[in-house]
Amino acid sequence: MQSVKEIYKTGLGPSSSHTMGPAFAAQQFLTENPTADKIEVRLFGSLAKTGKGHGTDRALKEILGEKCQVVFDTEADNLPHPNTMVFYAFKGNSLLSEKTFLSVGGGEITVLGSDPALKPIVYEHKSFSEIAEYCKSRNLRISDYVFAREDEDFKTFLLDVWKTMCNAIMAGLSKSGTLPGGLNVERKAQHLYNQKHIDESPQTRENRLVCAYAFAVSEENADCGTIVTAPTCGACGVVPAVLKYMQEKNSFSDDDIIRALAVAGLVGNLVKTNASISGAQCGCQAEVGTACSMAAAALCELFGMGIDQIEYAAEISLEHHLGLTCDPICGLVQIPCIERNAVAAMRAINALSLANFLSDSRMITFDTVVKTMYQTGLDLSRIYRETAEGGLAKHYTRG
Repeated sequence: MQSVKEIYKTGLGPSSSHTMGPAFAAQQFLTENPTADKIEVRLFGSLAKTGKGHGTDRALKEILGEKCQVVFDTEADNLPHPNTMVFYAFKGNSLLSEKTFLSVGGGEITVLGSDPALKPIVYEHKSFSEIAEYCKSRNLRISDYVFAREDEDFKTFLLDVWKTMCNAIMAGLSKSGTLPGGLNVERKAQHLYNQKHIDESPQTRENRLVCAYAFAVSEENADCGTIVTAPTCGACGVVPAVLKYMQEKNSFSDDDIIRALAVAGLVGNLVKTNASISGAQCGCQAEVGTACSMAAAALCELFGMGIDQIEYAAEISLEHHLGLTCDPICGLVQIPCIERNAVAAMRAINALSLANFLSDSRMITFDTVVKTMYQTGLDLSRIYRETAEGGLAKHYTRG
């Protein structure tokens, strides 16, 4: 597996696959073709069908400038990936270069035909069961397993990730008003955060604050703010929300949070390696489901739970998102995406509680659920995989 750093990418929302990925591809292609006076980008599949709502054309033009022409091809079929884009560089009427990029999720891009084996391998183990066996035989915590394999600046990297996550929460809480895109979705994070009652129960307070934090990050993402993929832009609010709340409630140090982020990143890495974190490929189960799994595993690490408890929390979090469709209304990362982040954050906390009581009775492994999620995603109809053609995206009508 690659570095956990590939799970946590800092950039502008609203979509890792549809804005971050194309922007990274555009920068690479521009660097390779500095003399081009025109660059045409043809978008296919999910990129074409939800690219307007996700701001794909905006992201491309910010990198390529006036020389960029974007074409949305919604008819092409038999694509190598649901997020396929082809770049053409011209000098006058002469074609200088052509390259096909795939935006495979979480902001990662690959070049069609390139050898993935050329990417640095950081982890020799490819499944949770292999990692668990290795760690148990050496009495290692999973976070120590991660730290032993990453480079010397990894903890500094995670601290920067955490600061960016916290900044996104604070930015989201500081704003009110309507999100861009034409749906007239009102920001709700600030309202949630301020709804304090004298007789509020501890459970109600927890629900309110965790949801406020998840809304805050997700609304920043929808407003093209700076966020961290965890594992994607569309699911970026889940992990920060639970960790921020638990740090405030229990006075966990930033070092504790860094350990939790290391474990969360490894869980996301396992899903990315053995399945997919792309909504265009496997639906929202691959995005919010994975984020919930990452958050639950992070919480278990935070509270000093064992490897079996970490696995159980991660497993049930992903298991109970199986089949979740990606059906963004108008192609915007707003409805139902923002609320889903809040729901998943609360579900991660529930998974922590269940893991505390029931991990010794589990019958399904995390690896089995990851395999199941991937097959479920491939079996989903295309209209439920980030094309805005089915589900809520089909049945919602503007008032």
